[in-house]
Amino acid sequence: MGDKLTAWVRTVVPGLWAALVAWLVSLGLPTEVVTAVDGLGQIVLVPVALAAVYQAARWVASRSPAWLAVLLTGSTTTPTYQPSAKD
Repeated sequence: MGDKLTAWVRTVVPGLWAALVAWLVSLGLPTEVVTAVDGLGQIVLVPVALAAVYQAARWVASRSPAWLAVLLTGSTTTPTYQPSAKD
């Protein structure tokens, strides 16, 4: 897998986990809270979940078997970035 694809996968997979966590959290919230923060909750909850889930996934992946790291982050390979001709 190329570096660009690896970077994309390592961004998207934790993002999908964060969306799932945000959705599960929203299921457990009382209806009044969900209604009160309907638009704002969706705007705030997913980025907060992404920040938390991304860090947790990276931490767990660094201390777990490769299959679990791939499940959480999408790849065990860290992309390398070469300086572009513009730099």
